[in-house]
Amino acid sequence: MSWLERLRSGLSKTRAQINETAGPLGNDVGDVFNNRLDTIEDLEYALIAADVGRAATEEILEDVRRAEGKNMQQALMDALTLQLEPNASRAEFRKLGFSPQASRVSVQPSGHVIMVIGVNGVGKTTTIAKLGQYYMGRGNSVMFAAGDTFRAAAGAQLGEWGDRLGVPVVQGTDGGDPAAVAYDAATARAARGTDLLFVDTAGRLHNKHNLMEELKKVRRVIEKADPGEPAEVWLVLDAVTGQNGLQQAKKFHESTPLTGVIVTKLDGTAKGGILIPIVRELGVPIKFIGVGESASDLQPFDSQDFVRALFDVELPGKS
Repeated sequence: MSWLERLRSGLSKTRAQINETAGPLGNDVGDVFNNRLDTIEDLEYALIAADVGRAATEEILEDVRRAEGKNMQQALMDALTLQLEPNASRAEFRKLGFSPQASRVSVQPSGHVIMVIGVNGVGKTTTIAKLGQYYMGRGNSVMFAAGDTFRAAAGAQLGEWGDRLGVPVVQGTDGGDPAAVAYDAATARAARGTDLLFVDTAGRLHNKHNLMEELKKVRRVIEKADPGEPAEVWLVLDAVTGQNGLQQAKKFHESTPLTGVIVTKLDGTAKGGILIPIVRELGVPIKFIGVGESASDLQPFDSQDFVRALFDVELPGKS
């Protein structure tokens, strides 16, 4: 099964949520407003139920209303794609009717060290393993740092992944200083010339303030060991948590500014619309999305692929 087929399947719950509430979306926009005003109301409820958010929903509906000559499904797809575009210039091109060339081929980090953050339970450690496999498959050398020293067996879990993948893993002791692990790993990466270092981090301490301060400390020591790093800070977010996950993301972003978000478990929720407020409210791009357990089920995010998969529409030239 190809990635796009898996994505279509993984988004089936969200698609069912929208279709069940909004009904068929093949009507001409003009006909809808002349004869079926309730369809827009139903669509509004469906978008909110899918966790698109109130503000984004209002903008989407306004775009749909203005889309004369398009059927409702195409108008909605265009509006959703626009909302998922974090780059202002690319968004403006889309508004003018152009479709910037999307790139699902690769997500190349801007530097060498990527801090991976998020609350416990979202699958950070497994996601790091999948990222390692993804980048190794594209010719990059990879290292892991087991910086979640506060969660029992987290280091052992990442160590096992390292053994399976043939990836060096820098570890500390359970309950030890995660900043020390990060410092040692960043120093080793620079000395060895390894292409990418993924730093696992704690998702919970005894209070949230201490967690955020610990993440700031980890970032500082990485910069001290390897100036200019970490170039990337990626948040792993479980789609099932919906708006609660978005609130978590905001807290992390305030403390340790994010450069990207990875959304996992889209196949387990009817609230796949949460991607829109992530982009809209954080102003941070979605780097990868996950729709399953295998390594190949985590892939770079592409807004056009996502929206077409959501509506089960084939993308010309892709499968």
